[in-house]
Amino acid sequence: MSGQYEGLRSSQVTDAAGVNLQTLRYYERRGLLAEPERTLGGHRLYPQEAVTVLKVIKTAQRLGFTLEEVAELLEAAQHRHRQGDAGLLDRARSKLIEVEQRITDLEVIRSALHEAINAGCDDLMTCAQQPCCPLPFADLARPHPGEDRQ
Repeated sequence: MSGQYEGLRSSQVTDAAGVNLQTLRYYERRGLLAEPERTLGGHRLYPQEAVTVLKVIKTAQRLGFTLEEVAELLEAAQHRHRQGDAGLLDRARSKLIEVEQRITDLEVIRSALHEAINAGCDDLMTCAQQPCCPLPFADLARPHPGEDRQ
């Protein structure tokens, strides 16, 4: 460390990034956040950049990226000067396709639930045995293309 006791303590980082201490430690263990420097007394001291990294991780998660995908994006960003591309654009396009498919699926689910409510379906087993049952049991049992169900 260039100067003794420079940096942010854990509580300052968590407050600034809006995460809890367990999340901070978990991201360290996963390698998403670099191991911080320590004071002579053993207190962790993080660079200001740690707050930005935590905010990036949480934002990426809200956008639908898994922690593994976030780790890959962070790794690519660290090496972008050598490769020239951090990969976000292609990954964002792929994630958008996934999100649009989930939205389509949710719209189908919403419609089926509205139909079940409007039909007065009160008992799932009884409803499933009726020819007029609005719930798409057969459709829901079929996996999407490329999806494995066990």
